[in-house]
Amino acid sequence: MSFTVAIVGRPNVGKSTLFNRLLEQRKAIVDDISGVTRDRQYGVTDWNGKTFNVIDTGGFVQGSEDVFEREIAKQVLVALEEANAIIFMVDAQTGLTDLDDSMAQLLRRSTKPVFLTVNKVDNNDRLLEASEFYSLGFDRIFFIAAASGSGTGELLDDISALISEDASAATKEIAALPKFAIIGQPNTGKSSLLNALVGEERTIVSDIAGTTRDTIHTHYNLFQKEFVLIDTAGIRRKAKVHEDLEFYSVIRAIKALDESDVCLLLLDAEKGITAQDLNIFSLAAKKGKGVVVLVNKWDLVQKETNTAKEYEAELKKRFAPFSDVPVLFISAKEKTRIFKAIEVALQVYENRQRKISTSSLNDIMLKAIQAYHPPVVRGNPIKIKFITQLPTATPSFAFFCNFPDDIKQPYKNYLENKLRENFELTGVPVRIFFRKK
Repeated sequence: MSFTVAIVGRPNVGKSTLFNRLLEQRKAIVDDISGVTRDRQYGVTDWNGKTFNVIDTGGFVQGSEDVFEREIAKQVLVALEEANAIIFMVDAQTGLTDLDDSMAQLLRRSTKPVFLTVNKVDNNDRLLEASEFYSLGFDRIFFIAAASGSGTGELLDDISALISEDASAATKEIAALPKFAIIGQPNTGKSSLLNALVGEERTIVSDIAGTTRDTIHTHYNLFQKEFVLIDTAGIRRKAKVHEDLEFYSVIRAIKALDESDVCLLLLDAEKGITAQDLNIFSLAAKKGKGVVVLVNKWDLVQKETNTAKEYEAELKKRFAPFSDVPVLFISAKEKTRIFKAIEVALQVYENRQRKISTSSLNDIMLKAIQAYHPPVVRGNPIKIKFITQLPTATPSFAFFCNFPDDIKQPYKNYLENKLRENFELTGVPVRIFFRKK
């Protein structure tokens, strides 16, 4: 079992700042507005040679009327259940509050080790004032400044002392699993799909567009299948992005694309495919990611005999030239075909990892080139002599020939189609390069 540490506390004490510091990257959105972090976020970090998971949670507020604050409180409780150790964060600048007290009462009932961490202690006066937190009655107390990192070393030393070698190795293994990003426009049902797959409320779902702000990582391990699912914020057109926070969320969603191996692009069946969906699709293809297209809310569409067939043909026409993409019609709400979507995504992941031997490449592709020669250039016949696969993350092939700069796009498309016909590369962008022999 891997080892997990959860960071909890009331809003605005600096939980996400510490989370980013531990991960050494800006993964959680940080802002002075309280309630920026809504879902729990996962990251992996290491210290003293021990690898462990870190969970960042939203600010804990009790008895609130706000729909999001109630949901955040639920997410915090789930994080407490999942974690092996807890960093309870308070703020020296504001001092001890009622919310800190009620959070402390909740944590005292827990049998897990609690590290009381007093943040924003960046001078001696603050250190004196911070001594009031001893009254909360926790043994392990640390004074830190998350923004500058002072004091975090001692905290991490104590946490890593709890972690066994086995737990550290298990965490590393999970970090190496296939990663699937769920992407698409706001309100297409990305979080509903994630919750339906995992079978628990992993993310907050509402009809308000832009509910998900951060990218949420979920480790999936059911039915002999294991991978990491990444739910992202909806990506909308630049003109529609007004709020600063949403701007960051979009950047975060694009970074999640970079992290993932396969993208599950969600479309809304009723709206059909829009220009923005095509932008997201071509962005994923440009970054060399595998793509599976999921048409969600299919249960709401009026159907005739060939509706799905016609819909798929129309989609592929819009996706051209990269139209060798699996298209599935699903309903996250009714859980229709969602597990089929995962099987297809795992298949696309395998296709993306595919390594083709040089001998079979040359056997098959040289025959295809014999059958249809490249056009003659300035009276010179183009001769392709040898093909090899390049050692890259996305399937890429080098064709060695005498006039590499003179081969035009239509012939390149012909070669790509032949590669796809003969080797399983469905759902994966293929790169072709011509080199001087």
